[in-house]
Amino acid sequence: MGEMVLVTGGAGFIGSHTVDLLVGLGMHVAVVDNLSSGRPEYVHPAAEFHRADVASASLRAIIRKVRPVHVIHLAAQTSVPLSMQRPTLDARVNAVGMLNVLDCCAELGRREGRSPKVVVACSAAIYGEPRYFPIDEEHPRNPQSFYGLHKSMILDYLRLYRVQHDVSYTALVYSNVYGPRQPRGTVMSGLLEAAMTDGAPTIYGDGSQTRDFVFVGDVARANLLALDKATGDVVNVSSGVEVSINDLCGIVSRAAGRPLRPVHASGRQGDIRRSVLSCRKALHSLGWRPATALDDGVRLTAESWRQHLATAY
Repeated sequence: MGEMVLVTGGAGFIGSHTVDLLVGLGMHVAVVDNLSSGRPEYVHPAAEFHRADVASASLRAIIRKVRPVHVIHLAAQTSVPLSMQRPTLDARVNAVGMLNVLDCCAELGRREGRSPKVVVACSAAIYGEPRYFPIDEEHPRNPQSFYGLHKSMILDYLRLYRVQHDVSYTALVYSNVYGPRQPRGTVMSGLLEAAMTDGAPTIYGDGSQTRDFVFVGDVARANLLALDKATGDVVNVSSGVEVSINDLCGIVSRAAGRPLRPVHASGRQGDIRRSVLSCRKALHSLGWRPATALDDGVRLTAESWRQHLATAY
């Protein structure tokens, strides 16, 4: 293929898996990451690395130099609780950062005669409390957190930049992504770390709340497919399976080979009670379907945690 793809957040969880896949297919890849949560060792050695903030002025010079055909925008602030505590920070990363990426792509388009196509990571948090299940792409947007609000705004920015500046895009709405290299602070990583260290994980609420868990390798594959498909569209990327946190505890316990005894705490502001996304549209528009069952994905993730903890302690 040989095309240049710029991946923002390419040293992070989803980004590094996406970069690995792109490089493996023979594509030229440039990574932009400020390493606030990403790790330099996750960056594929064949990728060109630029340490920079996506909301900063330095991004413009990088995009001018790299001249990407595609941009996969994955850099983000992903914590719902932090967004509620520091909405201005969340807006700077998730809203201003997105605007800066789009503006740089529009400028490159004016210089080169064609702007890069932008594949953008969005979140199920844009839908808010569901009115029906599974949640499809026609579901009204009603975010319950600043994180969800700023992710929702991304879709409006994309539409306007397409109309006003001819910037093409595909927006992918992820459900709860998990897998190797996942950072601390998620329900999956919290359960796995507790299982590996004989700790007691904290579950916010009674554990009957549900989520839709999709494996990071499947998400990376959706990112790749979106480079040339579903232009101007919004597509859910999910497993389509609703799983309670209590049931997830059992799956993690089996993968880790030891029981989990969680401690329950009050529910957190901005969290959604139930969530499961329809992935039917992804099959038709991307030719994508989830390939990794939750039990298999959790086993792979547990093994990565064992390796991480073996080197950390």
